[in-house]
Amino acid sequence: MKKLLVVCAAWLCVPVIAMAGIPIQFWTMENGAKVYLMEVQSLPMVDVQIEFDGGTRRDGKGLSGLAQATAMMMGKGVQARGDQPAWDENQLGEAWADLGAMAGASASTDRMSLNLRSLTRPELLDAAVALAARQLAYPSFPSAVWQTERQRWIAGIRESSTKPNVQASRAYAKAVYGDHPYGDETDEASLNNIDTGMMKAFHARHFVPCRAKISIVGAINREQATQRVDQLLKGLPASQNCELLPLVPEVQPLRQAQQIAIPFESAQAHVFIGQPGIARQHPDFLALTVGNYVLGGGGFVSRLTDQVREKRGLSYSVYSYFSPGQHAGAFTVGLQTRPDQATKAIEVATDVVTEFVQNGPNEAEVKAAKDFLIGGFALRLDSNKKLMDNLSNIAWFDLPLDYLDTWTANVEQLTAANIQQAFARNLQPERMVTLVLGAAP
Repeated sequence: MKKLLVVCAAWLCVPVIAMAGIPIQFWTMENGAKVYLMEVQSLPMVDVQIEFDGGTRRDGKGLSGLAQATAMMMGKGVQARGDQPAWDENQLGEAWADLGAMAGASASTDRMSLNLRSLTRPELLDAAVALAARQLAYPSFPSAVWQTERQRWIAGIRESSTKPNVQASRAYAKAVYGDHPYGDETDEASLNNIDTGMMKAFHARHFVPCRAKISIVGAINREQATQRVDQLLKGLPASQNCELLPLVPEVQPLRQAQQIAIPFESAQAHVFIGQPGIARQHPDFLALTVGNYVLGGGGFVSRLTDQVREKRGLSYSVYSYFSPGQHAGAFTVGLQTRPDQATKAIEVATDVVTEFVQNGPNEAEVKAAKDFLIGGFALRLDSNKKLMDNLSNIAWFDLPLDYLDTWTANVEQLTAANIQQAFARNLQPERMVTLVLGAAP
């Protein structure tokens, strides 16, 4: 038993040590698709993520939810092709279950993704790739199913709208992002504007091979990966001229502070304070990440927790975070407190942020933050799924191929002055939105 435990412990350690140094292979296919591969031979499986610029920022005015609806309906059935009959959702699900594989589409603010996971036994992987290619290129978008799913979605929106945190989050996003698509809200009216014809057009417009970015992690080499990518994309329409999609405007900075009070019968006041922050490609990303650990991202060791919770007992939990995307995502401070304490809690939290932007962290705080982040870095790479998350971000945001290899060194070289300067460049406490739901104005 002792020997078995030693062997198991050693096996568990192998991926953590090895994965940090896995090189990323990159090449461009003849059809223009860009492929990123991390070859991991420790498990006989492969994960594939195909991404297109078809996230919710591409929905269009009055059509919020179109990208998500398109992604959802891609799993509701496939068209008949050649000698292959049409399949509904149940038949498609049974086919995936028979293969012991899985695939599904999803849409975030910036991108539309199709994920595939399969064992690498040739007969299983061949069939899984063929089925994923069919689901990617020939979804049936059944109208009757959409009618049912739309009503279910609307019912969920109505139910969630009764929750104070949901109301507060939606109002806060609208205040921070203004007219930018990041602030758009999927509601009953926008869903009722969407039909399956729009989904087919959205799919045809965005699912073009030359715009695809494919991330692959698993027991597969470059030659095998190239063959699989060819097979996956062969059903999509070829494009002789891969024109760029229309530019989405950038998030506009706030011109002045804004105070928003939303009456709501609640035992707790929900508070959000913030503004547009940075895009993911911003050069200050790492400095802001390390600094935010000190400010409000480090739980009980953060300054916000120390001042708002520990010293004054104004909130059980208080936090801050950046949410960068293709465009500037919000910097947010969030907390809940008794309605009669909301004004004081806001005052203290705002003072903490203002002081941090002006003076930054001290060297001891920076060291503690770097020790924590660097010490936990291996845990970000200890499974194929986590590797895929990292690889797809490198692919989508055009980060350097050695990003993971240099991450620790780049974090280690940051100083308190670097962090203070990054916060001063990107945050303006005097121009932030302050939203309170559930407290008297």
